[in-house]
Amino acid sequence: MAVQEPIGGIAVAVVREDGRWRCSPMDSSVLTDLDKAITELRGLRSTGAVFGLLDVDDEFFVVVRPTPGGVDLLLSDAGAALDYDVAADVLDLLRVDPPDPDDEEIWPEGDAGLLADLGMPEPELRLVVNEVDLYPDEQLRMIAQRCGFVDEFDKVAEPLLA
Repeated sequence: MAVQEPIGGIAVAVVREDGRWRCSPMDSSVLTDLDKAITELRGLRSTGAVFGLLDVDDEFFVVVRPTPGGVDLLLSDAGAALDYDVAADVLDLLRVDPPDPDDEEIWPEGDAGLLADLGMPEPELRLVVNEVDLYPDEQLRMIAQRCGFVDEFDKVAEPLLA
């Protein structure tokens, strides 16, 4: 099922604490292992908001936001679960069946409201997800722009994209 490694992309941890944004690179292994992404984000132990932005292989993105009761997730393309274990893991946690292999349509799964309290209302996040002509890193940059941490995001993401 899965695309063979190495899988490219970027993984950025985002923290908002005391009104300030901070971004840092995540270990590249989180692009293939959702549990590692969740564990790494929980390890940041912030009193503010913590979430991860994952651009997996320039094919799709995942937003991962640990919560006290679990984790909120958004997968930009449910069909990616047919080829990528990390996307299949997202659908597993969401308790959503993988799509039919013959289905060519692209649709997101998960909570499009998971960043609403940080400046990205659900309808706007849905618009970003539906911009299928953009690469995932461009979509994630739009999220960073709307929430107000694009400069911090660029400092971390640009070297990873080079």
